[in-house]
Amino acid sequence: MTQPEAAQEKQRAAVLSMLAALGLTAIKLTIGLYTNSLGMLSEALHSGIDLLAAGLTLLAVHISSQPADERHAFGHGKAENLSALAQTLLLFMTCTWVAWEGIHRLLEGASPMHPSLWCVGVMLLSMAVDINRVRVLRRVAREHDSQALEADALHFSTDILSSAVVLAGVLAVWLAERLHIPATLHHVLLQADTIAALLVAFIIFITSLRLAAEAINILMDAAPPAAKAAIQKAVMAVPGVLAVQKLRVRRSGSQYFIQMRIGVLASQKLEEAHSLAHAAEKAVCTIFPDADVIVHIEPLK
Repeated sequence: MTQPEAAQEKQRAAVLSMLAALGLTAIKLTIGLYTNSLGMLSEALHSGIDLLAAGLTLLAVHISSQPADERHAFGHGKAENLSALAQTLLLFMTCTWVAWEGIHRLLEGASPMHPSLWCVGVMLLSMAVDINRVRVLRRVAREHDSQALEADALHFSTDILSSAVVLAGVLAVWLAERLHIPATLHHVLLQADTIAALLVAFIIFITSLRLAAEAINILMDAAPPAAKAAIQKAVMAVPGVLAVQKLRVRRSGSQYFIQMRIGVLASQKLEEAHSLAHAAEKAVCTIFPDADVIVHIEPLK
């Protein structure tokens, strides 16, 4: 697949994700306001953040597909990593609001939700939509090594879990209203929606930390240890290569930029040494097909 075709597929996946987030946000907000469910409102806010995040992803995928220019010699791939980092900041804001409102409701016992099976239907719909878009995003992210789409997929994977938690809370409140149960248990079940919202906030927070750490590592040019080990092994397998030195790996979006020195016999002719450098480059490209590879030759005694 050519680079323009890959960019189009990534943009198509981002657009579908954004449309799904738009629909879910509208439905969850409507039902959340109708039932006064904090769990549902937190999910609506979460989906609203998803919508903004999907928009950022679409913009990042578009920018990252632009070719390198004089000011950006390594291309524009890190726009995807910046997008992933921006998503985590939005998620932290969501966590803060949900946690504050949830603790307030638990302490004050205020604003109980009005149980409705509409909430159950909305959460089941949300889970079905999220399962489908996670499948699509993961496939495209894996095929094109896109961190922006990978971040979206991980983000929506947590949506499935948080939706399940909210669904359990809504069902607990609904059952408490319809079953004749002891007062103490009844009070606990009525707070299940709020507790579910706090669990959602915790899930979002943990996921945000992981996304932020990965995005920051790439923006800071942290070399993936597994990638360096794989490159070292592949190059050392080339006949005639005696050593691999000063191996440097950096990533920009889905593209890798790799520099290294290879040790060769000092007695080898220039043409033979050049052929070894070319073979080392091909060995790296078997692992990272679109990598930009620079190989220096170091004669060894």
